Amino acid sequence: MKVLGINGSPHAEGNTFTALSIAGEIFAQESIEFEIFNVGMKAVQGCTGCGACGKKKNEECIFKKDVVNEGIQKMKAADGIIFGSPVHFAGIGGNMKSFCDRTFFVASNNGGLFRHKVGASVAAVRRSGGVTTLDQLNHFITYSEMVLASGNYWNVIHGRTPGEAEQDTEGSQAIEVTAQNMAWLIKLIENGKGVVPEPNPVNKVFMHFIR
Repeated sequence: MKVLGINGSPHAEGNTFTALSIAGEIFAQESIEFEIFNVGMKAVQGCTGCGACGKKKNEECIFKKDVVNEGIQKMKAADGIIFGSPVHFAGIGGNMKSFCDRTFFVASNNGGLFRHKVGASVAAVRRSGGVTTLDQLNHFITYSEMVLASGNYWNVIHGRTPGEAEQDTEGSQAIEVTAQNMAWLIKLIENGKGVVPEPNPVNKVFMHFIR
């Protein structure tokens, strides 16, 4: 079993990395493989809504010069995904937002690639805006029929310079509890395969209100 951590920070080993690493320690204790995939250090093209991924059905975005297509396949192969973002103006960092927009658009246009994977989110912040960022990240999880793992508080960890987040003991505990619950859910799903049948996927209904 494997969990993929998505690091949406422009700093490879900043406080978002610290938050994901705290979760990673729990996964190691649970004998679950953990990898951090960095998406924040290089520019990520935003989604243009061209719909090419839905026409080609090849599990790829038409823009191929950044990390998105590599990330899609890593996410598809994982049993769980934990999304980490810094807080930029009370929201998701720009590269992370573009990455999520495109990966989830491809996934939804190719049969729901992340359906029933276990997901969670963490946000690293200097002072405020963490809850709104966490909420935005969770929108992607709930939209795609992933199973959202929760903890005993919001997964927001505070710090300014790299490593300071480790001093936020309450934020660290919230992430640890979430990671424990995430590991438990992954094992439940794995052990339930062939025993408890999954709900059948349905074709999504699209409509609009302009007449």
